[in-house]
Amino acid sequence: MIEPSSDCPQCPRLVAFRDEWRAREPLWHNAPVPSFGDKGARLLIVGLAPGLRGANRTGRPFTGDYAGDLLYETLSDFGFSSGVFAARPDDGLQLKGALLTNAVRCVPPENKPTGPEIKTCRSYLAATIASLPELSAILALGRIAHESTVRALGASPGKVPFAHQAAHDIGRVRLFDSYHCSRYNTNTGRLTRDMFRAVFTDMKAYLDAR
Repeated sequence: MIEPSSDCPQCPRLVAFRDEWRAREPLWHNAPVPSFGDKGARLLIVGLAPGLRGANRTGRPFTGDYAGDLLYETLSDFGFSSGVFAARPDDGLQLKGALLTNAVRCVPPENKPTGPEIKTCRSYLAATIASLPELSAILALGRIAHESTVRALGASPGKVPFAHQAAHDIGRVRLFDSYHCSRYNTNTGRLTRDMFRAVFTDMKAYLDAR
């Protein structure tokens, strides 16, 4: 699996933001966040980018912010993890049959990566997908993750539209969509716990049938 180096120089704006936070918080991860989970995964979950005080701080995807609380709880409930999630990278949690990654590996200012940054980082997403020989399903969390994943799979987002709880067959995988499990989405009711679990129910049924 190919991961960007800790000092990846490819996106100047993200490099400057990374350097700013390295000076402010020298004990934080403050580097591209590598994928986390089972290298024999049948399920890949793709988020947007590391949260500033979440994965950018801890160095593990979805660890240290609310989105991770909901995601890891759901992964556990559906049998995709073992151990206890304690919102820190040394909690001993392990994923089973699942891998977590992000469309953009570095934290962007205001959690908003630019189009060129998303495109630049897509090579790592494509490499991650290619490295998973048992991959059968991908869950895209939000429209940006969906569109970058569709392009990484060699398809056109115009022909594969994003919609919550939608599913699309692209090549060897089925792509499932969900609104991102961010605090904003859950606080506003755009995504409820039941809505999120419904997507996992669909994915689990699909994987169990294969």
